[in-house]
Amino acid sequence: MKTFSAKPADVEHKWVVIDAEGAVVGRLAAYVATRLRGKHRPDFTPHTDCGDHVIVINADKVVFTGNKYEDKRYYRHTGHPGGIKETSPRKIIEGKFPERVVESAVLRMLPKESPLARTQFSKLRVYAGPDHKHEAQQPEVIDFKSLNTKNVRSA
Repeated sequence: MKTFSAKPADVEHKWVVIDAEGAVVGRLAAYVATRLRGKHRPDFTPHTDCGDHVIVINADKVVFTGNKYEDKRYYRHTGHPGGIKETSPRKIIEGKFPERVVESAVLRMLPKESPLARTQFSKLRVYAGPDHKHEAQQPEVIDFKSLNTKNVRSA
């Protein structure tokens, strides 16, 4: 039996919407990264972009488990000596761009430094509120919270 290898022209990309209200960030990011890569499909091919377009709404209402909302730290470096900067999820979510928490979590779960991963990440759309502008694509709604009881953290 020959090994099947999906061609880019043969792959049909679906559009899905995930409501992130009350969802745990790490579990949501892992699920979204799997959908973006296409690993949920039986015809998954590692070198081909066979993932879906994912729309995440209500990204400003995601939750962290434990004390991560206060204690977790994100680090970046400016490139200058002594230029390390740190921030917390609380500052980002309460700031101007709360969707960056979900975007950075998903980006860190994709393969590193690869053109294919950049293409797959570009198919992610994250919105802080409940509205999105992709109704014309007729996205399928996925109830992420009902897939597992651990996906949701109540207050």
